[in-house]
This record gives sequence, structure tokens and C-alpha cells, in this order.
Amino acid sequence: MKIVLFGHNGQVGSELKLALEQTEHIIMTYERSIVDFSQPSQVSNAIKGSNADLVINACAYTAVDKAESEHALADNVNHVSVAEIGKATAELNIPAIHISTDYVFDGTANTPYREDHTTNPLGTYGSSKYLGEQALIAVNPKHIILRTSWVFGVHGNNFVKTMLRLSDSRDELNVVADQTGRPTFVGDIVQSILAFVSALSKNSFESYGIYHCSSEGETTWCDFAKTIFTTALNTGLLSKSMTVNGITTDDYPTPAPRPAYSVLDTQKLEQFLGHPLPHWQEGLSTMLHHLKNG
Repeated sequence: MKIVLFGHNGQVGSELKLALEQTEHIIMTYERSIVDFSQPSQVSNAIKGSNADLVINACAYTAVDKAESEHALADNVNHVSVAEIGKATAELNIPAIHISTDYVFDGTANTPYREDHTTNPLGTYGSSKYLGEQALIAVNPKHIILRTSWVFGVHGNNFVKTMLRLSDSRDELNVVADQTGRPTFVGDIVQSILAFVSALSKNSFESYGIYHCSSEGETTWCDFAKTIFTTALNTGLLSKSMTVNGITTDDYPTPAPRPAYSVLDTQKLEQFLGHPLPHWQEGLSTMLHHLKNG
């Protein structure tokens, strides 16, 4: 297949590009100077001129707090451009794979969110991602939407890298302990997308819709941080112990509200894959070994 991949320089997209290049498929990517998601018409024009068999969108505006003051930009990238992907792929009668987020939920649940759970995003980022989902669903029935959460990997910015950076200058950190979710290793997202690509390439795929994609295991940001430092110490990436103190969300106010509970139920995806998703601690170990060994 000929695959258009948007967001190939991002946290997920960079790993996905490397993985797709190891397959028999032809991969097309665009630099921001050619396709800028703040200019949605550029997105649809690129697709229409690509002669693609599949479009994968790993591009997103992910600055959750900054989105509160950059509403129009977040909406163009996460909503309007995704609507253009939907319209262009529908016109070509080809499928689209799109990455979304746990922030489409308000966090008031106390059991893992299923794909059909009522959405109610709290802030601009979550709202823009939700509107993007809805726009894609409305125009192209051949959609696969992967909602994921707390993403971390070797490339790009993420919580793991932030913790390691802060450990360079501090011995003690305060981290929110009353928000619960499932950290997700980029490699697990990539492997899930590759499974969909493989199924689509056989021209018999009919299981379109929304899927939740998060690594196994729920935790809090505070406990996530503690595990990061312990694992980094054990792998030799860190040479000192770190003290992590749990604080409340109220103790650390942010411009954008966060869902207190955003654990995603991944049973639907695991049924498609035919196996459970790996635990996030496995991904963390893989990432830290990679950072240590280059």
C-alpha cells in the first residue's frame, strides 16, 4: 500500500515511520513547510495529490495548557485539519487511522472507560480532539481512531523525559498523586497501528471504529515518577536516588483541567490483536535502556 503519514517528526510518528519503512509499503511524509496543520487546506490538498491507499494521522497540537490561550490553533490542528482528512479520504474511498486521547473524557468515572462511554472533555485540548474524532466519523466510515493516554517514548517530549531532566538539578520532587491513568509506551501504539495496517492491506478489514490503546497497568503520576527513578537507577541511567512526594491537583494548579481518572479499557483492541497489551513498565525499561545505550 501507499501510505501517507502525517506527524512523522512527532513522538509517535517518528517511531511509526521507522517501523513502516521496514515493511513492503510505500511511505509518504511531508515537512511542515509543505503541509502545515494550522492551514487545513494544505492537508486535504496533500491527500488528494498523493494517490494514497491509506492515511495515518499522528499529528496533533498537544500543549494542553497552552491550548487554553491558543484555542484557534488547537482547533485548526486537532479538529479542522482532521475534518479535512476525513473529507479527502472519503472522496478517495480510502481508510484513515487517527490518534486521539483520553482527554475526551471528564474523569468522573471509577471504572475504565470503554469506547462507547459518554465523552465530556474538560478543556480546549480535549474538546479539539473530540471534535476531530466526530468530524472524521461523520464523513468517512472507514476510520480507525486510537485513543491513547500518558504517552512516552524515546522521541519528543514526555513525562519520563521531564522527570529525568528535573533529576539533574534536584533531589526531591512533588508530583500529583490524585490523577489516575494508564501510561502508554510509544512502541505499543506503533505495534497496534502496524496490526491495523496489515489487516487493511489484505482488503478484507471491516472492523472500523474507535479503539482504546494504552499499555497495561494503571497508576498515578506520582507512582509513575517513582517507578521512573527506580528503573533509571537500576539501569544505570541515574546515579542517585530521588525523593518523590505526592501532592493534590489543587496543590499544582494548571491553566487546563485534567481528568482525575482516565483509565482506558483496552479489551476491544486486545481482542483484535489477539493478545494483551504489554505492561507500561516493560516499555519504560525499553525506553530507559535505549536512552542509556544510545
